[in-house]
Amino acid sequence: MAPSSLAEARALLLSPLGPVARAGSNQNAVNVSFEFFPPKSDEAEANLWSAIRRLEPLNPAFVSVTYGAGGSTRERTHRTVQRIISETTLRPAAHLTCVEASRAEVDEVIEGYKAIGVDHIVALRGDPPGGDGIGGAYVPRTDGYANATELSRAINSVGGFDITVGAYPEKHPESPSIDHDIDVLKAKVDAGATRAVSQFFFDIEAFLRFRDRVRAAGVTIPLIPGIMPVSNFKGLSRMSAACGAAIPDWLAAHFDGLDDDPETRKLLAASIAAETCARLQEEGFSDFHFYTLNRAELVYAICRVLGVREARADA
Repeated sequence: MAPSSLAEARALLLSPLGPVARAGSNQNAVNVSFEFFPPKSDEAEANLWSAIRRLEPLNPAFVSVTYGAGGSTRERTHRTVQRIISETTLRPAAHLTCVEASRAEVDEVIEGYKAIGVDHIVALRGDPPGGDGIGGAYVPRTDGYANATELSRAINSVGGFDITVGAYPEKHPESPSIDHDIDVLKAKVDAGATRAVSQFFFDIEAFLRFRDRVRAAGVTIPLIPGIMPVSNFKGLSRMSAACGAAIPDWLAAHFDGLDDDPETRKLLAASIAAETCARLQEEGFSDFHFYTLNRAELVYAICRVLGVREARADA
């Protein structure tokens, strides 16, 4: 938890242990959640379910399943969510976007989720269609929901759903300012959002500044840091450029020269993400959302650092 006194803060600064080591003695409960994406092939489906089975015993608060722009993965997302409900003890949170879809089409998906027992939706505007992706030109359909605020309101009007929305601690690429982002987040809360999960980030201080500004603006819903332990630095660079997540020089230096050394890259990715989580835990955060990329090993190790354990059979 965050230091509650000057003496506690000083003790942390003078501790011979780093945040990962200190996390080993932290007795505060931690909640984790995981994001998966629907598979495109039999091999990818096997990888997904291997990850789900590995992480299920950690008893996550929920697991989310992504939804392609314009409903491009609609059937695969629905099928994956249905299987999670049928074959696991997990609580699925189905992603939903409003890009390239009419209000009627989106409403049909909402009702479809409710019919199969889904009670949690991740409401996102979605990336612009085509090759531009996030940061590209976005033009809402005249017969569709324009943004995540309208989508959240539509989900809330149906009732019975927990609604998670996104947040950008380093500014959405299409936003004029952080203040505008916070105004949008407030509007989503007014529309029914019950929690916000952040875009992934590596600048911890930037995330903490964002947290402070969100709270100062009167937004009180849980703000959950989104953590992406990525070992493919080239892929990470592409994703970061698209979503506006800064890559610090120290991070680039760690991966420099390791293009042909995947095992070392995995070790670095796990250690960096673990330290990020451990530091945030000391700042008072007890909820973490992991973008798993349908792989379990790194996320599982980080959860161990945070004190998240499999339920014992004899408990």
